[in-house]
Amino acid sequence: FQQTARDTLAYVSRRMTSPDGGFYSAEDADSLASPAAAHKTEGAFYIWKKQEIDSLLGDDAPLFDFVFGVEKDGNAPAGSDPHGELTGTNTLIRRQSNAKAAEKYNISSAEVANRLERSRETLFKVREKRPHPHLDDKILTAWNGLMISAFARAYQDLGDKAYLDAANRAAEFIQENLYDEKRGILLRSYRNGPANIAGFATDYAFLIRGLTDIYQADFDTRWLKWADQLQTKQDALFLDSKAGSYFSSAADDPHILLRAKEAYDGAEPSANSISARNLLTLGTMLDQPQRIKQAEKLLQAFATDLERSPTSAPAMLVAFDLVRKKPMQIVIAGKPSADDTRALLAVVRKHARAGQVVMLADGAAGQEFLADHAEFYQSITSLDGKATAFVCENFVCNLPTSDTEKLRELLESK
Repeated sequence: FQQTARDTLAYVSRRMTSPDGGFYSAEDADSLASPAAAHKTEGAFYIWKKQEIDSLLGDDAPLFDFVFGVEKDGNAPAGSDPHGELTGTNTLIRRQSNAKAAEKYNISSAEVANRLERSRETLFKVREKRPHPHLDDKILTAWNGLMISAFARAYQDLGDKAYLDAANRAAEFIQENLYDEKRGILLRSYRNGPANIAGFATDYAFLIRGLTDIYQADFDTRWLKWADQLQTKQDALFLDSKAGSYFSSAADDPHILLRAKEAYDGAEPSANSISARNLLTLGTMLDQPQRIKQAEKLLQAFATDLERSPTSAPAMLVAFDLVRKKPMQIVIAGKPSADDTRALLAVVRKHARAGQVVMLADGAAGQEFLADHAEFYQSITSLDGKATAFVCENFVCNLPTSDTEKLRELLESK
């Protein structure tokens, strides 16, 4: 799964990212199979016949075929191809781990990795000669928020700083190009300049989620500060204070006849589902009990929907699960780039629990920002000059520790 994540993020960085850092919207599924083809077909740019792969890769083909599920007659599942466009072809899907491949072929995992990388480069060069699918190069604030979240969390899990850099560049792009600082509002989309369309609730909710994830990746409080501001603006523009839930559009939108509220989590989650989690996150980070209560009220507004059709709103169910737990803060007191701070953070990230927030008390401007919001942070300090971890529930903390093993035991006990 880690390799699949790396592959996906690498493709997004290479093909779906603008020179200025914003993420493009989409790529067509259909494309020409060759420059001479008369019609576009499903997945033509990406699919392969086994004979083609075997011819290109030679002795490395069996290993590649095993790992990526390549079959002689194609690997499209029965019933998934009503038009027959994928017949006899393979969509490359990682089916086996490097360890499994090493065991099967009696070679080292390192050799598996090297041979697969060599094979991927070979196929990539061939594929680049095919006609590319059409690229939808609009940059949407909402979808960029989701991508920022994905890259920030990938950095936390995989440790590749390129992912954090991508998240920061996208956030900076949105702030510079799709944020009207004077009015404090987001704009919806960008293509050769920002469109004059005010953001919807999804734009605020998804971006706030991304910003809180970046903060927990690099602890730059500018993103947490902006997330807090955007949440206040989202409340002002979209919140139905009586019901506790969010309208999809603002009250002054002249193009909307009826303001709707969405809770369905389909291809993308709803603004209400993500907002419930955002409110819990910000409330837990900045000691804002009113926002935690607001999240509870939002969930109550959709209680009947959740009871009748829980599978229609999985993202909201996550928030529902989190609101029933005690808010958990893990605060590391130390310098951001210090080895002992990084060692404690590595333990925290390896033993992450749903709903926990990770904060950094750096003894400088970052901690001052936190202390301005919650007096609790004023008392957080390292012990004996060493980075120190505080594991807290609702700001009530266990004994602090600078020992990574003791921290691991404490987190596992939670």
